[in-house]
Amino acid sequence: MNQQNSAYDVIVIGLGGMGSAAAYHLAARGQRVLGLERFTPAHDKGSSHGGSRIIRQSYFEDPAYVPLLLRAYELWEALARESGRDVYRLTGGLFLGPPDCVTVAGSLRASRQWGLAHQVLDAREIRSRFPNFTPNDGDVALYEAKAGFARPELTVAAHLALAENAGATLQFGEKVLEWAETAGGVTVRTGQGAYTAGQLMICPGAWAPQLLADFGVPITIERQVLYWLDPVRGTSSFTDHPIFIDENDSGMQIYGFPAIDGPRGGVKVAFFRKGVECTPETIDRTVYPHEIGEMRERVGQLLPDLDGPCLHSATCMYSNTPDQHFVIARHPECTHVIVACGFSGHGFKFVPVVGEILADLAIDGATDHPISLFDPSRLVTT
Repeated sequence: MNQQNSAYDVIVIGLGGMGSAAAYHLAARGQRVLGLERFTPAHDKGSSHGGSRIIRQSYFEDPAYVPLLLRAYELWEALARESGRDVYRLTGGLFLGPPDCVTVAGSLRASRQWGLAHQVLDAREIRSRFPNFTPNDGDVALYEAKAGFARPELTVAAHLALAENAGATLQFGEKVLEWAETAGGVTVRTGQGAYTAGQLMICPGAWAPQLLADFGVPITIERQVLYWLDPVRGTSSFTDHPIFIDENDSGMQIYGFPAIDGPRGGVKVAFFRKGVECTPETIDRTVYPHEIGEMRERVGQLLPDLDGPCLHSATCMYSNTPDQHFVIARHPECTHVIVACGFSGHGFKFVPVVGEILADLAIDGATDHPISLFDPSRLVTT
């Protein structure tokens, strides 16, 4: 039975990747935490599922992310140790394409700026070291040994378990209907009760447009598709294999993983940022034959052995800001409310450090982490 009108230090709305991490870091630092989630723990309705997410440090999106990634890696290791779960694995990573493409040139820029260990390989060296790949003759790759993947469902489950062990109250199947700031904090109303707290933390994922309708930050929700292809000669050559991101001459990126789910688990691949605008209520969860055919054709150009049947597929949602950078800040009009949203398809690798940042903002009022890039004022239109 839910407790009504009970007071907490912080209420966290949304217990996906970011919210589960925030709940844990807050509770571990002595805060009385209530976490509210409309679905089940580690659900597959939003953006924190699909079996794997790439982690990397040579960040082509912007070198400003690298300090956060260095801390995130420390926290990934701590999470694995404290939870006893295989939440991440380092496999090495190849970032391929023409030398001047964003994937290669951006990764090289970040690596050089921050002194990250890396190697640059030409097409012949790529084929020699990683014979599954057949890059174009003019293509190159940056190889990063510290790249790998995180397990999103395991990560969310680990943070939730640690949060509960630290004293957090976590309630599932409880949709938030409205929230309001009061003189002394916040009130949150759900279908099961009303709750008060000193502060509110909103980690809404794809539900940002509804829960933050008055926030003033434009966020577009996009349907994305994930595919698990069956290699034509089996998964054995893909088990000890790097994660990869490949960009072709037209700028279209694809990404993929090793075979991490056994001989019949296939190899997961996907297009990056090839989505269709949707809402959580209107997303089409059906994956169509023409989509599978397009994925097989594109990835088969780079990895011919992956031009095999699609074992299964899934959909997820990106929550995109106009500049594809995150939003992490106090609500500009509600001093007791902290918002983390708009992770734009590349946020999951930051989950542990975002949890730490959100706890800093709630407890200390500020953070030492560099987050000026995520100030929502850059996006608010007047």
